Amino acid sequence: MEHHTRRAITTIRENYHEPLVLDDLARSVMMSKFYFIRVFQRTTGVTPGRFLSAVRLHEAKSLLVHSSANVADISARVGYGSASTFSRRFTAAVGLSPTQYRRIGRGGTGEDPHITPLTVERGPLGSVSGTARVRGSSRSPLYIGLFDSPILQGQPAAWTELDGSGTFRVADVPPGSWYLHAVTLGARTSSDQWGDSPLLVGMVGPVDITADRHTQVDVDLRQEDWTRPPVLLALPGFGSRPARPRTADSSRPAGPRGGPEAGYRIPRQRTAADRRLIGV
Repeated sequence: MEHHTRRAITTIRENYHEPLVLDDLARSVMMSKFYFIRVFQRTTGVTPGRFLSAVRLHEAKSLLVHSSANVADISARVGYGSASTFSRRFTAAVGLSPTQYRRIGRGGTGEDPHITPLTVERGPLGSVSGTARVRGSSRSPLYIGLFDSPILQGQPAAWTELDGSGTFRVADVPPGSWYLHAVTLGARTSSDQWGDSPLLVGMVGPVDITADRHTQVDVDLRQEDWTRPPVLLALPGFGSRPARPRTADSSRPAGPRGGPEAGYRIPRQRTAADRRLIGV
């Protein structure tokens, strides 16, 4: 069934700016809607709607840095009918408002994103440690955090930084079920057509954390592949220009051809029937 998910992801990456309907996406791979959701989530770890939303916000990050379009236009270009909804979701996922991300992303202020863990109530906390193993060449820093989502977005429950692969320990983790994410920069390669270093990522979860207990978890980091939703959180020290998302079966950039300033079609006004749309 993997090839069906691959085909669906290709459709999402190439048509994220269009109103994508879950029923139509399932029919395109000749599955029932509910079976398609299960197959998709088994492969990617997230629902089609969450994958689509991550692709849209990741493309918005690139447009904010690489284009001169204003925030309202960018929100429409990536499939949002409301600029305020787009700004709210972007800020929650990336950790910066669209305007802040553009300013920092263009490197004009010398600022860098800051990762601020969630504020937790006083009480017994847990901890997690293990080994982070990097598959391939990497550069520091290496970040490890526990999040409430299988997508690397939003505020972590707890967070640590390493100089590279090796053992880690994350203290003061609130009790609950969390996803452990690890991310670092890979070495730049000559085949990278966008001139950006690839991200090396790893995820384990959900991990159950218990108060006053220690949990052991190991994580492997490797280059992002087609099954993973894009990293959304703005990471300090990782440079300002986000890599372009790629299709599931090609190295060319996803979305309309012609670059960030051309080829986009503004989505039509949504109707009541569009409540079935995914990712909006």
